[in-house]
Amino acid sequence: MKKFIKILCVIMSVAMVVSLASCGSSSDDDTLTMATNANFPPYEYKEGENFKGIDVEIATAIAEKLGKKLEIADVEFGSIIGGVQSGKYDMGMAGMTVTDERKKSVNFSTTYATGIQSVIVKSGSKVKSVDDISTMVKEGGKIGVQQDTTGDIYASDTEENGGYGENNVIRYKNGADAVQALVSDKVGCVIIDNEPAKSFVAANKGLEILQTEFTVEDYAIAIAKDNDDLLKDINKALDELKKDGTIDKIVDKYIPSK
Repeated sequence: MKKFIKILCVIMSVAMVVSLASCGSSSDDDTLTMATNANFPPYEYKEGENFKGIDVEIATAIAEKLGKKLEIADVEFGSIIGGVQSGKYDMGMAGMTVTDERKKSVNFSTTYATGIQSVIVKSGSKVKSVDDISTMVKEGGKIGVQQDTTGDIYASDTEENGGYGENNVIRYKNGADAVQALVSDKVGCVIIDNEPAKSFVAANKGLEILQTEFTVEDYAIAIAKDNDDLLKDINKALDELKKDGTIDKIVDKYIPSK
């Protein structure tokens, strides 16, 4: 009897280990979960309850390549990296720039798009070029940014590193709030990605984008460091989508070539 009980305990222990291993795996094998911040047109935004944008369509195409159904979680931009890192989301895709700091927490796919950080000002502003931002700051003006974006990172950095210092930057939860702060003269300019900048300027009279770029950067997909298989699968899918012209078609749909 004792021998039977001992064998039974061993079987139950093995079963428990297998069960725990299954629970520790990533999300449903049939689902690809994408974390984004749907307030960043034309890369991601919502029309009613539907998600739209470049990232949304590329992610959908990737999911189809992998034989999975795409699920999108709309969260604050600053929580995307942590969510991917912890395994809550399979990937983060939100017009996200590859930076050395972010690479400490997650891995990145190959680049799928190039972004430009631009500066929005009011028409008639003394800020005529990027070089004028320093003068504006010295005169007490503030810079508006969306928190945790590269615009925030670059602008908040020290002067020695090309930034303006945290004390001269006001962070907002999303780009729309930063632009409204500019409209109401709470900040003297807004640093944000060029394509969303175009949308914001089109929606708000009296604003314009400076002709000089603040910086140019690469967009990629954030994936957990221990999820090498998914990284390989996504890179393979991206390579195929680039070669067959799918990504170019998606980008051209939202950002028509001149």
